[in-house]
Amino acid sequence: MQRELGDPGGDRATFAQTLNTLKHTGSNLLLVGSGAGAHDAACRRLRGESGHDSRYRVFVTDDVNCCRHAHDGENATTAIVEYSGSPSSDPGDDGADGDGSLGHLVADVIDSIDEFDDDADGLEPSELRVCIDSLVPLLHRYDTEDVFRFVHVTTARVEQARGMGHYHLPVSRDHDAVTLLEPMFDAVVELRTRENVHEQQWHLRDRTTTTDWVQL
Repeated sequence: MQRELGDPGGDRATFAQTLNTLKHTGSNLLLVGSGAGAHDAACRRLRGESGHDSRYRVFVTDDVNCCRHAHDGENATTAIVEYSGSPSSDPGDDGADGDGSLGHLVADVIDSIDEFDDDADGLEPSELRVCIDSLVPLLHRYDTEDVFRFVHVTTARVEQARGMGHYHLPVSRDHDAVTLLEPMFDAVVELRTRENVHEQQWHLRDRTTTTDWVQL
């Protein structure tokens, strides 16, 4: 876990203990901040590309090109759930879901996880990796309540499978959307790029712990 996520410093013992617990019980991380390069770097680590163990990966995206590395790794099994996340130009257009909600997208994500769980005859801790890229188009298109429900159900299923989910929300740390969604996550990971160096800072939910800024 530490090798994949890096060691963001701060209280190293507390941080390492928390990460180890999350690895075995399931975790959901909200990735915020600007810099596409920093988000890409964090995503590669969190989806487990550096590991040699088997992985089951679910990518949820409105741009399949963002998953161009989805099949990296000989031991990876991947599902890509596509959605139309761009804002509708027609107020009467309910989009791909047909009912104006995110119900169908939720069902597709849950079905993908269920299929992997059945295929693995029970997923091992951290064997499942889920990437949501990104929440911004969903917040543009759908009611906030629908997005909240989507995140709530998805994070619960990932935790139930003892998987690791990360959700891209490339906005500032103090954005209203972060304030709304943060309680459903184990940590908010703030990302930035300074002088072409990608950095991360972790804010753990269950502890008053904010790590140092360190390189990804």
